[in-house]
Amino acid sequence: MPQHKLGARAEYRQKEGQRIIESPPLATKFPKLKSLKVNLEFFPPESEVRSSQIKYVVNLAHAKSIFRFDCLNKECIRGDFDLTEVLTTAIAAKKKVVEGELRCGGWRNKESIKVTLCRNILRYKFNLGY
Repeated sequence: MPQHKLGARAEYRQKEGQRIIESPPLATKFPKLKSLKVNLEFFPPESEVRSSQIKYVVNLAHAKSIFRFDCLNKECIRGDFDLTEVLTTAIAAKKKVVEGELRCGGWRNKESIKVTLCRNILRYKFNLGY
């Protein structure tokens, strides 16, 4: 039986998923981190109208240390938001609050690869306890 060929988005997500699975839990990688609250707000590229929001308290024993979130654009190719470095830097500096903004660096859709970037926005806030 022939194998089904994955599209660019599915292949990228599969590789990222494997990278996450192979990463250690936050509690293992950062034993001094005792709590992490996350607030994520997603926006379209040229809008101040929030399209989605996620607030949660991270279970450090189970959450993986690769800390990334999918772009909300379902057609985005090779985008998404990787906050791993932001979180690692904040923990190393023992920061209690970290806020910032990232833009998706993926392509808007498969027809616009190498032409139009996705540029969706993620605004994040972390409250960290040690």
